[in-house]
Amino acid sequence: MRNLRFGIDIDGTVTSPTSLLPHINAQFGCNLILDDIKEYDLTKALTVDKKLFYEWYSSAEETIYSTSPAQEKAKEILSGWKEQFELFYISARGNNVYDCTVRWFEQQEIPYDHIELIGSHHKIEAAKKFQVDAFFEDKHDNAVDIHEELNIPVILFDTPYNRAPVPEGVIRVYNWQEADQWINKLFLVEKAVK
Repeated sequence: MRNLRFGIDIDGTVTSPTSLLPHINAQFGCNLILDDIKEYDLTKALTVDKKLFYEWYSSAEETIYSTSPAQEKAKEILSGWKEQFELFYISARGNNVYDCTVRWFEQQEIPYDHIELIGSHHKIEAAKKFQVDAFFEDKHDNAVDIHEELNIPVILFDTPYNRAPVPEGVIRVYNWQEADQWINKLFLVEKAVK
């Protein structure tokens, strides 16, 4: 029997949801904070042409991803899960940043079994393909869709841009410690005695 397998988004879930803001503020001369971002589409908080924004983002992607801080306690919790769970990261990032993404995980010393960069926010097929038993996400519609399609628990990391109501089975958490508590409840994790 295989270990339970988790599907885990990277940006805004393993990395801090504020990761992009210093780059956006420097590029576009603004002073955005996380509370200003009320929608997943960042251009809604800016008075910048979408095409211009995405051209800049494409050119800055590798720098942004290389310098993104991990969320507090993410490394500790994920490292603690490594022995009991398979950690499959499923991200909307494109394959053009695969090497940079793997380097980031290695530099941060965050464990992984597999990294899948699908180049789109439509993660249901990848979650099905890898037969994940739970998913971790920060994008509201992804969390709801994955839960409803696959009937698995989805841990939604709270941010100002994902505060719409969620169905039962999508569990809103505020940090990795809460995510760990939920995983312990949902999967009756046996803690190794040291």
